[in-house]
Amino acid sequence: MFNELIIKNIYEAIVLLWRIRRTSMVLIFLLFSSVSAICGNDLYVGTAEANITPDLPVALNGQFYLRIAHTARTPLLANIVAIESRDGERSLEQTIFVSCDLVSIPQILTDLVRKQVQPQIPELNVKKIILSATHTHTSPVMESDFSEIILYDIPKQGVSQPNDYQQLFAKRVTEAIVKAWIARKPGSVTWGLTSATIAHNRRVVYTDGTAKMYGNTNLPEFQNFEGYEDHDVNTLFFWNKTGKLIATSIEVPCPAQEVEKDTVIDADYWHSVRVSLKKRFGSGLLVMGWIGAAGDQSPHLMYRRGAEERMRNLDKLSRVDAITKRIVHAVGEAYETVKNDRHTDVILTHKVEMITLPMRIVTEAEYKDSKSVSDETAAQIAANPKASEKMYGKMVWFGNIVKRYEMQKTNPNPTYDTEIHVIRLGDVAVCTNQFELFTDFGIRIQARSKALQNFVVQLAGPGTYLPTTKAVGGGGYSAVCQSNLVGPEGGQMLVEKTLELINSVW
Repeated sequence: MFNELIIKNIYEAIVLLWRIRRTSMVLIFLLFSSVSAICGNDLYVGTAEANITPDLPVALNGQFYLRIAHTARTPLLANIVAIESRDGERSLEQTIFVSCDLVSIPQILTDLVRKQVQPQIPELNVKKIILSATHTHTSPVMESDFSEIILYDIPKQGVSQPNDYQQLFAKRVTEAIVKAWIARKPGSVTWGLTSATIAHNRRVVYTDGTAKMYGNTNLPEFQNFEGYEDHDVNTLFFWNKTGKLIATSIEVPCPAQEVEKDTVIDADYWHSVRVSLKKRFGSGLLVMGWIGAAGDQSPHLMYRRGAEERMRNLDKLSRVDAITKRIVHAVGEAYETVKNDRHTDVILTHKVEMITLPMRIVTEAEYKDSKSVSDETAAQIAANPKASEKMYGKMVWFGNIVKRYEMQKTNPNPTYDTEIHVIRLGDVAVCTNQFELFTDFGIRIQARSKALQNFVVQLAGPGTYLPTTKAVGGGGYSAVCQSNLVGPEGGQMLVEKTLELINSVW
């Protein structure tokens, strides 16, 4: 009887364990099914390239004086990567990146492209089309970075007009976006991180606490450079289903302005980077350049120029060649490291938000100084109309501060709306902003992000400098009110909102 009781208890225990196990297996199955629904998404990739070289002659953007280009040293391109995640035949998420050889992206360009794409790709949320600029100063004038006003007194005859270029740009980029969307096929992606010394902090600090962009460092009162330099090169690689490399996205925290004062159309260092990478990986490779947070950075050397020049001369390289060599080496190093770590079933999440930032307040002293300079410059132009070519931009730049101060009388707390994007692609976060964002802000985002790797892409919109508190204290171009629509407090709000979006998708 005792033995029968033991056997009965053992039997009941076995049945109970089996029921628990069966329930657990069901729960585990449901859990994995849920995870699969989130992670097991097929990646589709399409690419296209648009020639956005303007009709010549054309006025060039990026300086305060008028330059007319009659020739093109290189083409200007818009490089497009269209990405989609699918669950079978069901589209889950889409992103379209468009990198442009321009100084910045005026809002009118984004609006025109999205409006023209919508009827041609009705299933696409056109707000997820992101246009960004490489900041080449040898590209055409479109609209000013400052409140969408023209900084240049462009001749009305014999020169392509900004409005004409807007239409040319929108037509060609729209056609390329549609082409990339139609071309999307199953593919894979991976990401890499290397480094290359491309950027140099261009704000020089002196013993009296003042700062100056491109200030002279060969002076007894030279103290230091104001901020950090970021030498990271972040890279995305895309393959098709046969294992052929079809595209790469390269983020360098340095604007493309090595040849910025030339009077020809030129894509700057990105052209030679593209040519070099196509030679290695094939002419069909799509090379998309992104500029990281680099409002206080430049490729120009700030000291030790002689030693660097000697090395280049011995190597028979121009400055652009030297920059290209470093970027291409960094990309190649990343490729060799990560080429066997390809992912076809990555998470793709794209969030886009319009956020409101406080505008930088123009003080009465800043207003009076700006009005004085603007009025004086206007009088000089009136007395000598030929001076307009070199002085018109200065008049408009300071005159805009006068307008902002007058607006503050009726709106003492002005705000500025700006669009930001956060994309999760596997372990990577790509976040965008419209500004020439000082590098410290980009570092703050990267340091606090939950993503494994972060691409901070600036100039995805009409660019104005966004300086740090330290920079505003030092003054100088890029940190004075004439250079900014948004000040340091708005910069920190941008950081916090970007981090909120990034961390919400991790």
